[in-house]
Amino acid sequence: MSIPTFPEPAQLIVSVLTPDKAAADESQSVLIERLGPVEQEIGPLDFRYTSYYDAEMGPGIARWLWSFERMLDRAELVHIKCLTNQLELSSAVAGKRRFNLDPGLLTLGNFVLATGKNNAHRIYLGRGIFGDLTLVFRARTYQPLEWTYPDYADPELIKILNRLRESYKCKLTATSRA
Repeated sequence: MSIPTFPEPAQLIVSVLTPDKAAADESQSVLIERLGPVEQEIGPLDFRYTSYYDAEMGPGIARWLWSFERMLDRAELVHIKCLTNQLELSSAVAGKRRFNLDPGLLTLGNFVLATGKNNAHRIYLGRGIFGDLTLVFRARTYQPLEWTYPDYADPELIKILNRLRESYKCKLTATSRA
């Protein structure tokens, strides 16, 4: 028999894709109100991997990462993805989103994104939301998997996530001493 254990809290990272940072900043204030302060904002980062979003949001899309101060229970990811979906839809103009918000959980062992799209490697979490195992931590760095989106497999983004992991690790250590 396996005995259920509860994992350490995770670090919330929200990836923001938009050509209009001001539009995304409006949603950031709602997220801060609900989830607490942003500890680090990283960007703009080049986003050259796909033109998938151009028809909806327009050209010139860049990425920002918002790393939130408060570590959270991993079960909150479903609620947070529903919230980010609502923010995207409520700020849409003529049915087109002005930004894309992708919440993910960074842990010592992996990086998991929330998505509404099912696939063989995704685990259903509830309320129409799946967990996508995007990166695993091996050999002292996050490593992409065969299904990892190319932008998340980019060495520059992995380097940033590794730095965020070190910050998260320090917070975990400080919390365990308290």
